[in-house]
Amino acid sequence: MVRSDSTVLVTGAAGFIGAAVSEALMARGQPVIGIDNMNDYYPVSLKQARLDRLSARFGNLFHFRKADFSDMAALTDAVGETGFEAIIHLGAQAGVRYSLENPQAYVSANLAGHVNMLELARARGVAHMVYASSSSVYGGNTKLPFAVEDRADHPVSLYAATKKADELMSETYAHLFRIPLTGLRFFTVYGPWGRPDMAMWKFAERILSDRPIDVYNHGEMHRDFTYIDDIVGGVLACLDRPPLDDGEEKAGRSVKPHALYNIGNNKSEHLMRLIELLEQACGRKAQLNLLPMQPGDVPATYADITALTRDTGYVPSTPIDVGVPRFVEWFRAYHGM
Repeated sequence: MVRSDSTVLVTGAAGFIGAAVSEALMARGQPVIGIDNMNDYYPVSLKQARLDRLSARFGNLFHFRKADFSDMAALTDAVGETGFEAIIHLGAQAGVRYSLENPQAYVSANLAGHVNMLELARARGVAHMVYASSSSVYGGNTKLPFAVEDRADHPVSLYAATKKADELMSETYAHLFRIPLTGLRFFTVYGPWGRPDMAMWKFAERILSDRPIDVYNHGEMHRDFTYIDDIVGGVLACLDRPPLDDGEEKAGRSVKPHALYNIGNNKSEHLMRLIELLEQACGRKAQLNLLPMQPGDVPATYADITALTRDTGYVPSTPIDVGVPRFVEWFRAYHGM
């Protein structure tokens, strides 16, 4: 069990989910050591604004270290002798489409970086490491909703392949070193302080500036849009319940101290419904630029969250009818629009 006052190391702390998780941990009194390399995959100013917000609210509960965890020497130096009981490893090179352009970034951050975090967890004897996987691992699967017991060995992007590899490497470390590990397959996360490379942000930006939005597969896409507050609640619920080393089968079928969960909204929404809600929240109509499917993308995602609900009590409570207007309200305030 992770102590309620224990220090937690959070990677990707300047990122969308990482900053939100750090905020929730500190709000319940847990000090956070945040690590992020502050790369320019999207504007660093947004990452810095998230960090500034955390520092302003929590002061000396938040200790930020700029470091690249794919460089073991830099990671070791950044952490130093600081003690921490658990790790929430959310840092990664994100984005399906960018993996077609810059594969080396994914090999470095998502493969080498994940091994480094596993090694750090082993060296420090952490009570639990929760790490980010992705719904992308389901690849070309056509059975919906996606369940953690489904086979996931046909990835359609390098990003997805690296996330599946992270799960496999984690299984190995749970077997060899009995480190309690929990992998979370995130489904499309959105909300205030989100990412500019995600559809929600791109659509809002273009609708508010009267520019056409690119709609792939001619709008015939479904996504399990999950609001950030629901995601954060699920991450903390998992952190507080490390998988036991008891030989029993865990979610995801491991008999080691390694669990895998889907974390989503358990409701697959039609993309055109999302666009309607954005139009309403923005107060104007979208101009649609209908395009064919993009390489590496999938037509539908839908999370079966049965295992996560059973083991942690996770129940998402924010439908897109509520979450989308909240995002647009924040977006307009952030940009002064």
